Amino acid sequence: MEEELHHSEHIPQWKKQEIEDIKALIEKYPLFGIVGVGGIPAKQLQAMRRELKDVAVLKVCRNTLVNRALESSSKDCSEMIDYLNQQCALIFTNENPFKLYKLLEQSKTPSPIKAGAIAPQDIKVEKGPTSFPPGPILGDLQSAGIPASIDGGKVVVSENKVVTEEGNVVSQNLASMLARLEIFPIEVGLDLHAVFEDGSIFTPDVLAIDNDKYFSDIAAASRQAFNLAVNVAYPTTATISTLISKASSEAMNLGINATVLEPEIMDSLLGKAHSQMISLASAVSANNEDAVDEDLKSVLGAAAQSAAATVEEQPAEEAAEEEVEEEEEDAEEGGMAGLGALFG
Repeated sequence: MEEELHHSEHIPQWKKQEIEDIKALIEKYPLFGIVGVGGIPAKQLQAMRRELKDVAVLKVCRNTLVNRALESSSKDCSEMIDYLNQQCALIFTNENPFKLYKLLEQSKTPSPIKAGAIAPQDIKVEKGPTSFPPGPILGDLQSAGIPASIDGGKVVVSENKVVTEEGNVVSQNLASMLARLEIFPIEVGLDLHAVFEDGSIFTPDVLAIDNDKYFSDIAAASRQAFNLAVNVAYPTTATISTLISKASSEAMNLGINATVLEPEIMDSLLGKAHSQMISLASAVSANNEDAVDEDLKSVLGAAAQSAAATVEEQPAEEAAEEEVEEEEEDAEEGGMAGLGALFG
C-alpha cells in the first residue's frame, strides 16, 4: 500500500505579519498603487519616503509577499499582480489617482546615467564651452564620441551631436564623460505602474493628463456652448442678457431698415434720412452745380467742413492706434462669434 505524503509549506511568522500589514493598509486607504523602485539608491529612497509622509505611505517589501497579500485581500485586487515586476513597492494614499501620478512625476529628479544602462531617449550634447582647461579630458571626450576642441584656453564642445540613440547601451567612457559635463539623461523617482481604486485599475497612460490643455479644452467647450445657445436663442441664466441685447439690436435694425415710425428710433431714422439726402445732393451737385439751391449747397459745405475738421483733430498716431484696437476687438469677437456662426 502506497503511503501518501502531505507536504505543508512553513511560512515564518514575520512573513505572515508582513502580509497582514499589507492587507491592513489596503483596507485602510481608498487607493493604492504599485511603483517601481529599481535603480533608486537607498538614501534617495528614504528621502522620497520622508517627502511623501504627509500625503502617502510608501511600503517596500518582497514581491512574493505583496502577491500573497493581493490574492487574499477582501478588496478583490488580485489583478494588480500583473503590474508587479522586478523591484516594486506599494504606495497608499487618500489622494485621487491623477494627483498621485502628478505628485510622483514632479518628485523625479535628473540623474547621471550608469555604464551599461539603456538610453531612454536620444542623448545629445550641445555646442558650447566647458569648464575644463586643456589636458587629457580633450582626448577622453573625443574617444567617447563627443566632438571637442580647444578655444580660448578652454575645452569646448564644437558641435551639437547625438552621442547615442534611444535603446543603445551606454558605454563606461560615455557615461563618465556625460557625468563630468553634468548631462543627466535620466530621471530618478518612483515609477508608477498602476493604481487601484474602487475596483478600477488606472495605468499611467490614463493618468498622464496635460492640465493646461485640459483646462483650455474646457474653456473652448464653454465658449462654443455659449455661442450655440445664443445662435439658437436658447435662454439660460448665462445667455439671457446677451439674447435680450441681441434681440433689441436686431429689432432696432429692422425698424430702421423698414422705416417703422417709433419714438425710440426716430433720431436714427432722421439721421439716416439726413445722410441719404446729403449723399444724393452731393452726387447731383457733382454732375450739375445749378441743380442744387443755395441752402442745400451751404448744408453740403458745412458737412464737408465738419468731416475735414474731424480728420484734422485726430492725430495720425491716435487714428492708427484706434484702428489696431478695432482690429483686435474684431478678432476677439470673431473668435467667439465665429464658432457660433457655424451653428447659425
